[in-house]
Amino acid sequence: MMPTHHPSENPTLAFHRDIDLIPFAESLGYDSFHIGEHHSGGWESIPSPEMALSMAAAKTGRIRLGTSVTNLPFHHPFQVAERIAFLDHLSYGRAILGIGPSSLVTDKKLFNIDSGRARRMMSEAADVIVRLLEADDPISHKGEFWQFDDMRLQLKSYQQPRLPLALPTTGGLESLDLAARHDMELWTPCGLNRPGGGVFTSLWSDFEKACGREGKTANRNSWHLVSSFYLAESREKAWADVREGLMRETGYFLSIGFKSLYQAYPDQPISEITAVSAAERRDWVIGTPDDAIAWIENKIEQNGQFGGVMLTTHEWAGSEKLRHSLELFARYVIPHFNSGRYNLKNEAEVLAEQFAEHGEVLFDAEYQKSNLTNK
Repeated sequence: MMPTHHPSENPTLAFHRDIDLIPFAESLGYDSFHIGEHHSGGWESIPSPEMALSMAAAKTGRIRLGTSVTNLPFHHPFQVAERIAFLDHLSYGRAILGIGPSSLVTDKKLFNIDSGRARRMMSEAADVIVRLLEADDPISHKGEFWQFDDMRLQLKSYQQPRLPLALPTTGGLESLDLAARHDMELWTPCGLNRPGGGVFTSLWSDFEKACGREGKTANRNSWHLVSSFYLAESREKAWADVREGLMRETGYFLSIGFKSLYQAYPDQPISEITAVSAAERRDWVIGTPDDAIAWIENKIEQNGQFGGVMLTTHEWAGSEKLRHSLELFARYVIPHFNSGRYNLKNEAEVLAEQFAEHGEVLFDAEYQKSNLTNK
């Protein structure tokens, strides 16, 4: 969840609507929920994900709660480490620190930090944060951006030896080195305009090499692909629900410098970008649970096994329709890939075979047996 809300909306209501989505996601069996940090532009309106997640922690009991991301260049690393450790205690060990350099141009302009500087700041801050989370004794640091002597967290994370970190990346070697160094989860945003045409075999190969240099083993279960899904009972209904809202939000992203992610060819004019072409280039799924299953199976075939899918939230439709989409994903898509947890489908197939062999005789006998048992 970035989140994205139209600037004309009541932000107070939007915040509570965002946070109330988290216990709903937990009730559907989702594994984790993540919230981003933004400070400008009017659309992405949560400035402190830890505060929103702490409110969600009080309303949930199982789902993991993470930042996606905390923009490290905007904060002293001690304060980031301290806040996320505090959230980890408030949630009884469910916190994940997702980090990044900030991808919102207006935020970097606000803090007067260019992209190259932001990436170096992120890397340095991440190294400091990990040291703080792991250290029992005070540490000192003399870096390019931060210098301090004898600092120590008075509250380390609830999870031991420390809480996990995660990093969004499409395969930059510096990012992969950082992730390998600190055993981070990888979040890979999908899209046909991403490196490799949206196929990430090179990314994984590079990450394995990075892990090897650090004496670590790359774990595919910690790799998640990121995309947007809106599901309904038919593709026609799905598109009818989201077409207008999708284009409204796409206009925002085009205005802040993400045009290249939507273009079918270099210098394609914005006037040619439609809801359908945007979804195609961004590799989104607007359709049915079967379409979502096919998308994930295709990604496994292209990239090999990975640990999960991160769904991004959008207010392309009303709240009830968006919740219904999440429910369809949980009811039909998740079980398809977690079938090892139960044998229901196999049992139903056995019953169908027996019924085909014996016809109504079997059915009547089973019915009578059930009736007798109930009496």
